[in-house]
Amino acid sequence: MLLYLCMVEDEKKIILFDGVCNLCNSFVQFIIQRDKKDVFRYTSLQSNIGQELIAKRNIDTEKVDSVILIEPGVAYYVKSDAALKIGKNLKGYRTLSSILELIPSGLRNIVYDLIARYRYTWFGKKDQCMIPSPELKSKFLE
Repeated sequence: MLLYLCMVEDEKKIILFDGVCNLCNSFVQFIIQRDKKDVFRYTSLQSNIGQELIAKRNIDTEKVDSVILIEPGVAYYVKSDAALKIGKNLKGYRTLSSILELIPSGLRNIVYDLIARYRYTWFGKKDQCMIPSPELKSKFLE
C-alpha cells in the first residue's frame, strides 16, 4: 500500500474529506463533475490512507476535520485555503477563487469554521463513508 500511495502522491493532488458528512460528499461530487483534467484523487479522513497522509504531515485533526488538499511535493492546505486551491483547478471557478483569496485567511476561516462546526446539523451525516460507484472508483484511494 505504501508504494501505491507514493506513486499516487507523485502524480495527483489529493483531497481528504469527511466521508460521513453530506456537505463534504456533495463537495466531492461537485469537484468530480468539474475536474475535466483529472487533477484530483480522493480519500476520506477516516480511511487508512487518509490517516496515513494526515500522520505523515502531522496534521491536527482536532483543528481540521473537513477538507484537506495535498499537492504532492509542494504543500498541503486546510480549511478555506484548501477550498480555494481546489477551485483554482476547476474551470469556471479560477477567477472567483482568486478574488476570494484576497480576503485574509483568518476572516475566510471564521466563515469556514462556522460552516464546518454545524455541517452535520445543517446538512446531515451518513452512518458510513461514501462508497464510490464503479465508474468513479479509480478516482478514490482505498
